[in-house]
Amino acid sequence: MNAAMPLDAIDSLIIDRLQGGFPLLPAPFAGVGAELGLSADSLCQRLQSLLDRKVLTRFGPMYQVERMGGAFVLAALAVPEARYDAVAAQVNALPAVAHNYRREHDFNMWFVLATSTPGRIYDAMLEIEEATGLRVYDFPKLREYYVGMQFAVGGTAPVGRRELLADEGGAVALDEADWRLIRATQGGLPLVAEPWQQLAVALGLTAGEVCARLAAMVQSGVIRRIGAVPNHYAIGYAANGMAVFDVDDALVDTLGPQVGALSFVSHCYRRLRRQPVWPYNLFAMCHGSSRDEVLAQVATVRRLLGTACRRHEVLFSSRILKKSGLRV
Repeated sequence: MNAAMPLDAIDSLIIDRLQGGFPLLPAPFAGVGAELGLSADSLCQRLQSLLDRKVLTRFGPMYQVERMGGAFVLAALAVPEARYDAVAAQVNALPAVAHNYRREHDFNMWFVLATSTPGRIYDAMLEIEEATGLRVYDFPKLREYYVGMQFAVGGTAPVGRRELLADEGGAVALDEADWRLIRATQGGLPLVAEPWQQLAVALGLTAGEVCARLAAMVQSGVIRRIGAVPNHYAIGYAANGMAVFDVDDALVDTLGPQVGALSFVSHCYRRLRRQPVWPYNLFAMCHGSSRDEVLAQVATVRRLLGTACRRHEVLFSSRILKKSGLRV
């Protein structure tokens, strides 16, 4: 697992400021840079350095694949230790695998599959099973209670949180120009003083059209936010625990939003159980500066759930295997 990286005060300000709210205006890096006492070029150079040092995993739009008509699913494998690295390479080679983590459990490899159409999810699962000879256990999302914590440098407190989710609706109609813009930015924005102009030239649009299309996708929920995605381990969150709970199905939709509202929870979902091997239906990602801190956070969740929760586990991450984001 990555250790916290040495960061100066300016790096810390950049990370805290730029996890969302990147302006869809001409010369955006000049505007943000002025807030931080930097030129546009200096800000771009700093961001590139943070990416090169793996303090940031990407900088750009974060797309919500379901609003684009696609699908994503959390899945897991129980991998024999002797084959672990070889299986990780096989899984990571699949473009549909957006994230992959080693976790401390019999199910020791957890990954997110993201595809541009729902049917391709199961093609990807089958491809992994055929390549590895191992069964893929999928845990589809039944309800999304919260996604959106932004991480403060130092691992002490979140920068901010967006509102809890209501039903965000189905897929949004996108035209070919939208898809070309998505493909051009899914790996990140160009780190140049005029990123919209560079994209416009490449895509045969105007800079104004690029901004307008991105703004429309933010408004519709196709883009969750535009900004930096920190490697939370590198900025001081040394412990990452996926806490899973077996909660009474009649109460989970009442309690899930309350868990999602907790300041230390970055993601909270209701997911499908896989009996008899997996009895858990509520998932909450907890982050802290130490394992003890995360265990204390999970104890807080357990008290909130009370007698509605029959059992729980915490699956700590021990290695990032892949973190690339959506590719369509």
